[in-house]
Amino acid sequence: MNTSTSGEHDVTIEKVNQRSKEIENKLPKLKQVFEHAKIMLSMVKDYWNGGYREIPYWAISAVSLALLYVLNPLDVIPDVVIGVGYLDDATVVAFCLKLVQRELEKYQEWQSAQAQRGKIVDV
Repeated sequence: MNTSTSGEHDVTIEKVNQRSKEIENKLPKLKQVFEHAKIMLSMVKDYWNGGYREIPYWAISAVSLALLYVLNPLDVIPDVVIGVGYLDDATVVAFCLKLVQRELEKYQEWQSAQAQRGKIVDV
């Protein structure tokens, strides 16, 4: 390995180490973003299966593109970069969440209604 490349990586690793507490503080926020991403994925599945169509096409397209970005291994920061590899994914998903927040809330309301309908009330 080239020593200048190794030295550059060492500087990056050192920065991550120095800012580890700051990174740790952001992890719960990242977890929350990825939990919302699961809901987005569920919405896409329900849309594709025809169960949920109460969403504008621009919104389901934005959600689909954001999720495809997460899937792409050749994104801005490769996912294999420890500690920061998923930051760009989280940023894209968070931006999309802001864009479609109301549509996601409507979907969750629809999900709750579906769950209520599916319950059998024993009298």
